[in-house]
Amino acid sequence: MSRRVFLASFAREADVIRAVRGIRAMGCRVVDVYTPYPVHGLDEAMGLAPSRLPVVCFGLGALGAAASFFFQSWVSTSAWPLRIGGKPFFAWPSFIPITFELMVLFAGLGTVAALLVSRGLLPWKTPSLSLPGATDDRFVVAVDREDFMFDAAAVTALCRGCGVI
Repeated sequence: MSRRVFLASFAREADVIRAVRGIRAMGCRVVDVYTPYPVHGLDEAMGLAPSRLPVVCFGLGALGAAASFFFQSWVSTSAWPLRIGGKPFFAWPSFIPITFELMVLFAGLGTVAALLVSRGLLPWKTPSLSLPGATDDRFVVAVDREDFMFDAAAVTALCRGCGVI
């Protein structure tokens, strides 16, 4: 299902932030804003909730550390116990480097995978924005045209006042 959107292109980040705040003040829903670089304050202007990726990263890191530590414990005590240099079978200080490395690996790769899946950036999907210059040197605001508060004349006038291209 394709979504009908109203697109407005801007040259400066201050203009796009002002336009997004004005559009939201009118009661319309901003679907997305396409920018060439991250813009500070744009998430607040769009009314986006804070990201849950830090929680996912922490959870996956804890999972990687726990899985690594328990696997090393199981191998050294049950599956393949070897007495090396007089050390006990459960020599947990020797597990710390591998536990740390797998914690970082699980957290890093899992967070990237979660980001790609949550944002819908999957390999078989085609890009939906077909406006030349978007994300190259222009800022583009996409407003939901099917929103019941959408008024094309009012949104156009607001965007013109903010310096639409």
